[in-house]
Amino acid sequence: MVLGVVLVVILIVGGATSYYLLNSHTASTTSTNSSQTSTGTVIPVVAAENFWGSLVSQLCVIHCNVTSIVSDPNTDPHEYEANPSNAKAITTAQLVIVNGAGYDTWALDILSAENTPNQVVLNVQELLGQPMNANPHFWYRSLYVNITVHAMYEDLVKIDPEDTAYFQSNYANLNSSLWSSYMKQEAYIEANYAGAPVASTESIFVYMANSTGLKVVSPAAFMNAVAEGNDPPEQSVAQFENLLMGGNTSVRVLVYNEQTVSPLTQEIKSLAAQYQIPVIGVTETIQPTYLTFQAWMQGEVASLINALNASELGQ
Repeated sequence: MVLGVVLVVILIVGGATSYYLLNSHTASTTSTNSSQTSTGTVIPVVAAENFWGSLVSQLCVIHCNVTSIVSDPNTDPHEYEANPSNAKAITTAQLVIVNGAGYDTWALDILSAENTPNQVVLNVQELLGQPMNANPHFWYRSLYVNITVHAMYEDLVKIDPEDTAYFQSNYANLNSSLWSSYMKQEAYIEANYAGAPVASTESIFVYMANSTGLKVVSPAAFMNAVAEGNDPPEQSVAQFENLLMGGNTSVRVLVYNEQTVSPLTQEIKSLAAQYQIPVIGVTETIQPTYLTFQAWMQGEVASLINALNASELGQ
C-alpha cells in the first residue's frame, strides 16, 4: 500500500488560496490507519506555542509526544517567562519548534544555553526568511502556515525516516483539513470583500488581512506599540479615534486582540461600538485549548465573515 508513493508539493501563491497538495496513493488514508504504522518510535517534540504544537501533533500523532509550552489564555505570549520545567522539556526534545522574531526569546535562550546534540530546531522566522524585527504573528497568514507545516513534515521524516509513509498520509489529511476548515473561507472573503477597510488594536491581524485581501487602515504605530506592550504615540491614538468616528464607511470591522488588553484598547473597542462598527475578538494562542489549530482559525474567520456581512447590511 505504501510502495511507490510519490510526494508532489505544489505551492500555489496568492492570498488565501495558498496551500500544499499531497498527491499519493495514500492520500485518502486516515492519519490513524494502523497499516501506516511501521515502528514504535515516539519523538519528543516541544512547541513554544500551542498553535505550532497542534499542527505538528496532527502530523505525527502516535509517533510523537508533543509539549506545547505557551497556552494559557490569561498569558500574553510576548511577556512569557520560562521556568525550569520548560528548560528540561526543551533540552530533552528531539524536535523543537519556535516562532522567533522576538516572540519567544526565552526559548531561543534555552536552546542556545543547552546546545543539545543532534536536536532539530525549526525556527519559523528563519524558515520564512523574515528579519528579527518582523511582525511575529506568522500563523495568521495561510501561506506561512503551509510553508511551516511542510517544514515540520520534512523534519519528522529526517528524524524518523522509517515512518515516512505514515507522515505522508497525515500530511495529506492535515492539508485537506486546513483548506476545508478555514483557508477556503479566507478565499471567500477575498473574492467578496477585497479592499474593505478594517482596523485592529494590534498587529496580529495584519497577516490575516494579507490572506483575505482586506485593507488594514488602523495606524501601524498604534498596533505595533500595543503588540510590544508600549503606549502608542498620541498622534496615532487621535488618528485611530477619528477613523472610528467615521463609522462603518471608514472601518467595516474592528479586530480586538483579547490577550493584549489595556484601558486604551478597551476605549477603542467602546468607541467602535458607539459608532456601530462590528467588533470581533481574536487570540494569540488557541482558545479554548482543546481545539485544533484549524478549528480555532475556522471560528475566527467565521466571526470575521459575519462582521463583514453585518457591516455591509448596516446592522
